[in-house]
Amino acid sequence: MAGNASTQRSVLTPEGVPIVIELADHGARAGALLIDLAIIFGIPIIALPLLILLTPFAGGIAGAMFLILTFFLRCPFFIAFELRWQGQTPGKRVFKLRVVDRQGGALSPRAVAARNVTREIEVFMPATLLMVRPSDIGSGMDTMLALMALVWLAIFTLMPLFNRDRLRIGDMIAGTWVVRAEPVALLQDLSRKPPSRGYRFTAAELDVYGIAELQVLERLLRQPNTRNTLDTKKDVLARILVKIDWDAREAVDSESFLSEYYAALRAHLEQRALLGDRRADKHEAAARRA
Repeated sequence: MAGNASTQRSVLTPEGVPIVIELADHGARAGALLIDLAIIFGIPIIALPLLILLTPFAGGIAGAMFLILTFFLRCPFFIAFELRWQGQTPGKRVFKLRVVDRQGGALSPRAVAARNVTREIEVFMPATLLMVRPSDIGSGMDTMLALMALVWLAIFTLMPLFNRDRLRIGDMIAGTWVVRAEPVALLQDLSRKPPSRGYRFTAAELDVYGIAELQVLERLLRQPNTRNTLDTKKDVLARILVKIDWDAREAVDSESFLSEYYAALRAHLEQRALLGDRRADKHEAAARRA
């Protein structure tokens, strides 16, 4: 993945494989948020005329209804998409961005909820104060509240500009990063290499991992065979053998076993996907087995 070294970070996955990610740039994040906000605010705009027609006296409270509808759409929108799409919303998907865990683990529902609920305090609360100011407050106090809300909004909105990891307050609390998520091509030649040992894997042994682990394994197999890479392969092999309960079988060669397990896992996941069972990672795979 090409990128500026200052925006790249190394993350150690739970399998012990270091992978390099690239932080999302500010323009892409802003563009993704604008798309998401267009959807969130577009739904009430479309729905309001119908509500005004169906509800007596609704015309006089159209503004309040608009704010209420957007309030009940915001958090569920971001949380639901980031959980369902593994860290992506419609806007992030357009700009090829993704929210990931900074420790290399699975993105948890708690982290997703924390980063999105915090956005209410960072952005939407001060923005609402700027749009809706009490008419019964004197002009001087009204202006002071607007100024405080503007400063509040500026501080939190510009926070990613002033730290090296481009983190919002919500990302700091949730332990997340927003990164570039360019599609990872699972190149055919790895899975088409003729098996050297002919290892056989059962469906249960292949069910323990998902697409994320397949991609990590491919990155590892494509790395040059340096001493560090060979040590990493041995460590990953040991983890896989424990995970699939291979202990009682014959000794294995790390290179051939990992290559053949990759090919078998890829074929297994592709077959599952044809049946509508798309497993994002080992956590989702475990949930499907439960």
